[in-house]
Amino acid sequence: MRLPLLALLARGPAHGYELKQDLEQLLGSAYPQPNVGQIYVTLGRLEKSGLIAGEDVEQSGRPNKKVYHLTDAGREVLHVWFEETEGEPRVRDEFFMKLALAPRTGLADQIDLINKQRRRYLNTMRDLSRLAAAEDRDNRVAQLLIEGAMLHLQADLDWLERCQEELEGPE
Repeated sequence: MRLPLLALLARGPAHGYELKQDLEQLLGSAYPQPNVGQIYVTLGRLEKSGLIAGEDVEQSGRPNKKVYHLTDAGREVLHVWFEETEGEPRVRDEFFMKLALAPRTGLADQIDLINKQRRRYLNTMRDLSRLAAAEDRDNRVAQLLIEGAMLHLQADLDWLERCQEELEGPE
């Protein structure tokens, strides 16, 4: 949450609720919706670390609101973030660890594990398809997020198929 909030503040000052709305509008319903409490806690931490600065703005008939803006240090952190490439392919996978250890424990069957995981991925794929159909077609970022998740799921399904073929051996 830290870096996305900094990125939103790069375009100009905003208060926490505006940032929440911006994230929701940008990412659509496919991305887990941020909790406003989490946003304000994160803003407080960013302010303490000197990456943003906040100033109270008076409102008539309402409590003051705090408007935040990006500091030079925050802008530098964003530059570094945008320059970095993302991490290595996932190798530490919880499911794969279960699959690898199942025969040594005698507590689970590898093919049963694969079938359960496949059902889970297919259900998730179905949910994402519904989400894609319901999402605003003009929100390209949300559509791309859903498409990316579906492509990752398809790759995971293909990999499960490969695992099953390998573990069942030649017939």
